[in-house]
Amino acid sequence: MRLTGARSAEPLIVECHLHGRQVSAVVCQHLLQEFPAPLGLVENSNDPNDLQAWCHLCEHKYQQQGGLTDAFDAFNDIAIVCTVCYARIKVRHLIAAN
Repeated sequence: MRLTGARSAEPLIVECHLHGRQVSAVVCQHLLQEFPAPLGLVENSNDPNDLQAWCHLCEHKYQQQGGLTDAFDAFNDIAIVCTVCYARIKVRHLIAAN
């Protein structure tokens, strides 16, 4: 699955094992792992029905690859989460600008 632009008018609903039926969001696999420090978070959409984010490692790979390549997709290895999980992931990995 590749991160892309617009989704359909109806948001995708997922069944989260923690939060029940919720609107879906997309994150890279790195943001799901436990690290001692935040990984940084780059949001790729400001549409509340199309939340997408990846970590700074993925952003570096994206820039290095020059876009959404197969190598980037393999590195990013996106995961579908619910919007409540997305909000928690965002709080955990967001790095404040100095």
